[in-house]
Amino acid sequence: MTDAVQQAARTANSSRPLELLARGGYAASGVVHLLLGALVVGVTFGGRGQTDQSGAFRTIATAPWGMALLWVLAVLLVALGLYHLVQCFVARGGSAADRWKDRASHAGQAVVFAALGVAAATVALGARPNGDRSAQTASRDVLSLSGGPLLLGLLAAGVVIGGIAFAAMGVRRSFLKKVDLPGGRVGSAVTVLGVVGYVAKGGALAIVGALLVVAAVKADPEQAGGLDAAVHTLLGLPFGQALVACAGIGFASYGVYLFFRARYAKL
Repeated sequence: MTDAVQQAARTANSSRPLELLARGGYAASGVVHLLLGALVVGVTFGGRGQTDQSGAFRTIATAPWGMALLWVLAVLLVALGLYHLVQCFVARGGSAADRWKDRASHAGQAVVFAALGVAAATVALGARPNGDRSAQTASRDVLSLSGGPLLLGLLAAGVVIGGIAFAAMGVRRSFLKKVDLPGGRVGSAVTVLGVVGYVAKGGALAIVGALLVVAAVKADPEQAGGLDAAVHTLLGLPFGQALVACAGIGFASYGVYLFFRARYAKL
């Protein structure tokens, strides 16, 4: 990593506009997760909407001024991705292993938030992305490679582990390291929202990973799926409606937590 790159990253990191955009990005992500939670809960009452981020974006598109809001969300989410990318180059403190772990975390978040921003923009442009089809197409491409099933299995295991780790952040409340919450009832309420949200989202990610594991084992890309497929997998289980309702409440809780993170995040 060159000194010039590090200096540019430090300059960007100290930029007040980038900080404000990043906080706006957390709020934008909160909007998406809140709507996603509503869509997931709606499935238990017979709703037929697509229960993933693309479904949330399409719901926004149908609202008054929805297209304008989509572009605002797209810009803020991409800006948040840029913020996390900058953090990859300014990680400091702790051991070398801790710094590389921190960089890997920020790199992953940069990709996720940038991808969300691009998805919002594509919906604003009239496209209709589908998470399940995208997962199946990607799985098919991986399976076509030499050693494809093994590679897909490793990727699937990574998603499962990532989901478990995300849920563990909620159980252990380690996400509190990223925010500077006030004391009293507000801090306690935000903590509860974070715990519920992290556990619910982590569980959903683990199910998505499990679907990819099945696709790898059977060498069948049609077995793969995104969040929408994970929700419908839950519906097929005993007490499925209750499980899906809890998942929806969890996503909505995570969305509300992100609004507070926008305000209290340590940036």
